[in-house]
Amino acid sequence: MVVRLMVVDDHRLHAEALASALKLRGHRVLAAAAPAAGAAELVVQRAPEVCVLGTAAPAEPGAFDPVARIKRDRPQVAVLVLGPVPSPRGIAAAFAAGASGYVRHDERIEGVERAIMKARAGEAAVAPALLQGAFADLLNPPAKADDEGHRLLQLLTPREVEVLVRVADGEDTRLIAAGMGIAPSTARTHVQRVLMKLDVGSRLEAAALAARTGLLDRAVTATVPRAPTAPAQPPDEA
Repeated sequence: MVVRLMVVDDHRLHAEALASALKLRGHRVLAAAAPAAGAAELVVQRAPEVCVLGTAAPAEPGAFDPVARIKRDRPQVAVLVLGPVPSPRGIAAAFAAGASGYVRHDERIEGVERAIMKARAGEAAVAPALLQGAFADLLNPPAKADDEGHRLLQLLTPREVEVLVRVADGEDTRLIAAGMGIAPSTARTHVQRVLMKLDVGSRLEAAALAARTGLLDRAVTATVPRAPTAPAQPPDEA
């Protein structure tokens, strides 16, 4: 069955290559156009049966605005989106804009043609594998990326976390050593390691970074109760 088509893609070479392949399979391709945003007007004017719309970034805001424009002015035109493997949000956004289907851009021409036929017939054209992946992501969402404070906290040992809290409290090396029951040289080494791991040049920068990223709040809850800090000793009198 011959289908009257338009191919729209931000990459002209992609549009022309797909248009040529569809012509060889007997379809009537009215035009191959780019970019997608400007081509929506052409689709509205030419009114094909199916528009194959390529997109490289389905997650970008406004990626499916051309679909919405076409469906608003030419609701009888079926729009088939051709793009990378989308997130569930990507598939949902495409259908919310009015798309009739979503096909991976690395799909074989036979698969694209089958999707075109489904879209023309008014059916939803989405590969089962894409739907399975989307449902899997919805049912088992990937863990969110750790925020900066958590990421930085993971760099430090428990001892270094306590040192950072004490640094943020304004303690000097002698007080850190006394409070943790370690030698001043060991305390100094811990401080230097904290500065190195946080990629800062001073204790003040370390304290500021910890406060800004929420690392300090995380560090306080992560530390065990500390022993009371030893009071400063008055200087020996002559």
